[in-house]
Amino acid sequence: MDAHYDIVMNAREKAGQGTRYYFGYSTVLDRAAFEEWRGQHGYDFFSLPPGAVGEALDLTLVYDFASRWWGGRVAGLKDERGSVVHGLVFEISEKDWPIIQHKEGVVTGMCVERPVRVKVGGKEIDAIAFTTNPQRATSDGPVSERFVEALTRGATAANLPADWLLRIKSLAR
Repeated sequence: MDAHYDIVMNAREKAGQGTRYYFGYSTVLDRAAFEEWRGQHGYDFFSLPPGAVGEALDLTLVYDFASRWWGGRVAGLKDERGSVVHGLVFEISEKDWPIIQHKEGVVTGMCVERPVRVKVGGKEIDAIAFTTNPQRATSDGPVSERFVEALTRGATAANLPADWLLRIKSLAR
């Protein structure tokens, strides 16, 4: 285990009893990749619950974080009126929220939480998504092809719309 694991476990001990809606749009949707990450970080006891297909409103996908691990830029969110980002909405217990924060890069300062409005089953709900920390956003360097492949795999596995899969790839160009 690393220091991040200790931070997460301490936060879990102090967590409340409620739940939060988490909007996942990135590699968390690739179950195999998520399970590999979970095992590497000692969270085998945690299972990501089933998610509901949703679209985050007035947002677009941008490739704005240079990741050494992915070998290029990876995705975040940007406000764009009338645009949507497709993903899954998960209901996560407060106790497990620190695990999601670790997965999404909050612990390392890579990402920050942001509120989003998500349309799920014809209703709008408030959820939390993760996006690039503005202090670390960049358009320098190429987009990671490996990341786009994982993003596409996850979107396909989540049964997101076919036009969304095309948009993921076109935004990477």
